Order: sequence, then C-alpha cells, then structure tokens
Amino acid sequence: MNAKERRTIVVTGASSGIGAVAAGRLAAAGDDVAVVGRDPERTRAVAERIGATPFLADFERLDDVRALAAALLDRYDAIDVLANNAGGLYHERRVTADGHERTIQLNHFAPFLLTRLLQPRLLESAAAGRDVRVVSTASMANQFGRLRLDDLDWERRRWRGGWRAYGTSKIATILFVSELAERLTGTGVTAYSFHPGTVVTRFGASSPLIRFGGAVTGGRYGITPEEGSAPLERLTGPVPVGAPSGTYFDRFRANGRVTGQAKDPQLARDLWTLSEGLTGVAQRS
Repeated sequence: MNAKERRTIVVTGASSGIGAVAAGRLAAAGDDVAVVGRDPERTRAVAERIGATPFLADFERLDDVRALAAALLDRYDAIDVLANNAGGLYHERRVTADGHERTIQLNHFAPFLLTRLLQPRLLESAAAGRDVRVVSTASMANQFGRLRLDDLDWERRRWRGGWRAYGTSKIATILFVSELAERLTGTGVTAYSFHPGTVVTRFGASSPLIRFGGAVTGGRYGITPEEGSAPLERLTGPVPVGAPSGTYFDRFRANGRVTGQAKDPQLARDLWTLSEGLTGVAQRS
C-alpha cells in the first residue's frame, strides 16, 4: 500500500478485545490507525506493538470525548473510517460525572458525540473522493432491550443486573447508525452497525452471569477475539461493503434480526434530537 492509498482509521475500545485485534490487523495491512482506549498502559502498549498512535479517553466523561475529537482533528487532515467499538455492560447501576447512567453514556452518548464532532472532517474526506465509513459495534442483545426516551438513564425501571440496559443501549446504536446514514445520504459517508458474536473478552467482567459462564465452560462459552473481530475488520476494510448504508449485520449477514424499535425511523429521529440536546453538540443537518 503506497502513501496515497494509506487510510486513516480511528478505532475506539482498541486497548483490548476485538478492537485491539482489528486495530492490529488494519495496521499490518498498512493503514494509519488511531488506537483509542481509556487505560493508559494497555492503550499505549497496543499502539506500540502494532505501530499505531495512542489516544486516551474515558467515555464516561464527555469532556474526554470532546478532547479526543479535538486531538484527532488536530492530528489527521483526513479520516477514512471511524469505528465506534468501545462499549460496556455493568452489573451495578452508576451515574457518570455528566449525570447519565454509564451504560447509555458509554454505548450511545459518547460515540454519538464523537461522531458528530468528527462529522465535518468525515464529510471533507468523502468530498475528496475517499471511501468514508462509520462502523458501530452493536449486539444481538438489542432484541431484549426496551428504549424509553423518557428514561434513558434507567431511573424509573428495575436494573436487573444491567442486561436490559445494555440491550437498550444497542437499540440506540442501531437507530443512531440508521439515522446517520439517512442524514448523510449522497455525501459519500456510509454507516453500518454489526453484532460481532458472543466473544470471550474482558467485556462485562462485572456481570456475575458472564463470570459464571466463563467458570462453567472454562472460558469457552463464546468465540475468540480473533474470530469476533472479523466482522469489524470486514466493515472497516478497503473492500466495498455491498449493502446499503445504515445496514445492521449479524456478523457477516446483512439485515440481522432486531427488535421492532430498532426499525422505527421516527424513534431514530427523536433519539437523535434528544441526544444532540443531552450532549450539547451543535445541531447540523
């Protein structure tokens, strides 16, 4: 790959799990990769190992997201791919410094804000003839979520170990991607979401259910990070996706099964408007 063809790819949640694997493989293919993580030691270690650039940000702090966006815009004149891969599932309900329940902030508000802040650069890159994509890690767990715009922070519902809150946040991911695709129609920027499979990583380490599954199966209850990263690599790679912008993939299968809410265009528009207000990002068409 020569300098003209080299792409710039931002991967969040890249200090471990499928993000680290995908970042390494993309860098090995010749891409200029920005490794985004919140753990300084792990993030820098991954970046050094694969020859990438580390960026630190704790998505439970929206000011960190704003600082991250500023650092990325300062560093890169063009961005070809934004992979919104960071995410979390928490057994206990807690509120972030910004006043939001942390699952919805980490899985939706933070990537929403980052994408919106980087959007002008993404559009500029597409206008220059580059193949620009936003790829967000969702989950089949969307099927047992229930999105309530009047209770995104789970103040009015029972927590139940965080699983429904996690599934709900993934409905938000799918809706965000579909609405982003709609709003950016004709710009050259495309957007996709995907379920990577049930991957055995550090993810959800606070969940007793996941710990139990790991204990009774010897850590073999799901696929490896190397297997789980494959859909992320496919959607962020140089080969055309071959599906309409806004598509949700169940691993490699387009139009994977989702809950009815994830197909609701009015809910997507309403969530977008609410998210703009709650993150303080300036409204743009």
